[in-house]
Amino acid sequence: GKVLLGLEDLDRTLRSAPSHRLLGSGSVHASLIEGGQELSSYPKHCALSVERRTIPGETLQQVEAELPAIFARIAASDPNFRATVKTGLVREPFEVSIDEPIVQTVLRHAATILGREIREVGGTGWMDSALLTAAGIPTVVFGPGGEGAHAVVEWSDIVQVERCASILAAVAQDFCSA
Repeated sequence: GKVLLGLEDLDRTLRSAPSHRLLGSGSVHASLIEGGQELSSYPKHCALSVERRTIPGETLQQVEAELPAIFARIAASDPNFRATVKTGLVREPFEVSIDEPIVQTVLRHAATILGREIREVGGTGWMDSALLTAAGIPTVVFGPGGEGAHAVVEWSDIVQVERCASILAAVAQDFCSA
């Protein structure tokens, strides 16, 4: 309970901090909790997996200090509390300039094919695009709309898939011939 409350406080602090213009704020949540033997007793131990979504400007050093700070506050009032932190998968946030030629090419062809202006958007989920951008290859995340991302039922409308294919074909032809 105390650890989850500490995570909730940290998430509230992150969400009230200055935010990124497209990505919003960093966030944290308890993704997996394991422990206990039965309903009527306190567990001897508990394992908690936490997802910390970062935004540009946040450092690994800052992030790795957050959980130990929560644990230290709890331990100060509970001498029986013990916790350790093991950092798992670490991925840097992804950001590409709207001025990159590939970005402008995608925006231009999307606007032409869809018949409306397209605006850039952002999200805090991690994608392989970050690896390409980190290697110096400007990358655009673009695809058809739909619902249920990462859910049991995830779908895209066939019309959106067809439009997306048309846009990507136009982008490839234009960008590769430049």
